[in-house]
Amino acid sequence: MASAPSVTSLADEVNCPICQGTLREPVTIDCGHNFCRGCLTRYCEIPGPELEESLSCPLCKEPFRPGSFRPNWQLASVVENIERLQLASTRGLEVEDACPEHGEKVYFFCEEDEAQLCVVCREAGQHRAHTVRFLEDAAGPYREQIQRCLVCLRKEREEIQEIQSKENRRIQTQVATKRQQVISQFAHLSQFLDRQQSVLLAQLERLDGDILKQQEEFDTLTTREICRFSTLIEELEEKNKRPAQGLLTDIRSTLIRCETRKCRKPEAISPELGQRIRDFPQQAIPLQQEIKTFLEKLCFELDYEPACVSLDPQTSHPKLLLSEDHQRARFSYKWQSSPDTPQRFDRATCVLAQRGFTGGRHTWVVKVDLAHGGSCTVGVVRDDVRRKGELRLRPEEGIWAVRLAWGFVSAQGSFPTRLALEEQPRKVRVSLDYEVGWVTFVNAITQEHIYTFTASFTREIFPLFGLWGRGSSFSLSCQEGAASVL
Repeated sequence: MASAPSVTSLADEVNCPICQGTLREPVTIDCGHNFCRGCLTRYCEIPGPELEESLSCPLCKEPFRPGSFRPNWQLASVVENIERLQLASTRGLEVEDACPEHGEKVYFFCEEDEAQLCVVCREAGQHRAHTVRFLEDAAGPYREQIQRCLVCLRKEREEIQEIQSKENRRIQTQVATKRQQVISQFAHLSQFLDRQQSVLLAQLERLDGDILKQQEEFDTLTTREICRFSTLIEELEEKNKRPAQGLLTDIRSTLIRCETRKCRKPEAISPELGQRIRDFPQQAIPLQQEIKTFLEKLCFELDYEPACVSLDPQTSHPKLLLSEDHQRARFSYKWQSSPDTPQRFDRATCVLAQRGFTGGRHTWVVKVDLAHGGSCTVGVVRDDVRRKGELRLRPEEGIWAVRLAWGFVSAQGSFPTRLALEEQPRKVRVSLDYEVGWVTFVNAITQEHIYTFTASFTREIFPLFGLWGRGSSFSLSCQEGAASVL
């Protein structure tokens, strides 16, 4: 909002250097300075026509030709606007409150033209047939519209801020989780390498001791043989130096002893020890397998996105007791007072996760407690899975799951398949590759593969959990879903 001093300072910037007044019909000469047309014309007439070639700028003394005047229309417009501001200022009006055309205070608003009018504007012919209202009366409905827009915009801004906050937390959690995965995997590998190193060094130590023992026996035996052969050689050399009579004395006995000698060639390494040396590289096979498994696990953990799964109470069967944080569930024969909605299971004691997946790779871990018997079903389902009546756990019904019962695990395919596992899983990691169509189940503690379903997903897929039997329960954890348990 322009004040009177600022308007005055602007007016000083558009004064004519010759008359010191506001520029009138401003013109520009060759050097770029501006003057009133009348002032510059009179200045050019002072020397006389015969001195036209020697004219110079009144400010910088640069020569110019009188016929080179150029009207400065932009500057003329600026001068006009400044004068209008001065007029409004002298009448005590703010610049925004003054009519730009007449300099009068603005009182009215034309609805059709959306123009603010002074008294003179209102009487003009172009606004007489229009709806003209006082400014405050016209502003009221617009203020209400602005308030409604502000409410909507603020709500949308809060939603965007909440999304931003959640996404930032999710991204930070993912980075922190993957960092922890790398640290945990390498710590596990480091512990294994330390143990493997100790085992291999201990085996080498025993092998080295056995080799040293056989080497000592070999040295003793070869030394004895060398001494025996040295004695025979010395005897023959001494016999060979004698005269014929001495050489022939007991010659036959001496030759028989040399010719009938038995050379016992000792073995430096026994066959059994040699086989042990040759078989030693086989001791490194577990190391190779562990490194391969480590790389596969690390790539898997970094490739799959950890899913923070929460149970949806709107889908939970009335016999399932859910924790307040929706991370745990327990079976109970006592029915809960839950409203019978289309989303809720009424026959199958199951519950779905609150969020589903329409793409990507996701993994989560389920801790199963069947200490008192019963069974637990873990898997994924299509969003249109049947909620009412009997639920058949098989891929044809849009369900890909495994059932863990007391003493056995079965894959719920078209025909249930009992699986032969090394041990009963207590923590199951479920991994979903939506694009490839894989649902993989792994023992999250031992990393033993349990089962993999192959499917073609076209709809939203939700994690599924089911319980049956008194005391049976399961629990979820964002951290456990994010990192495999070593």
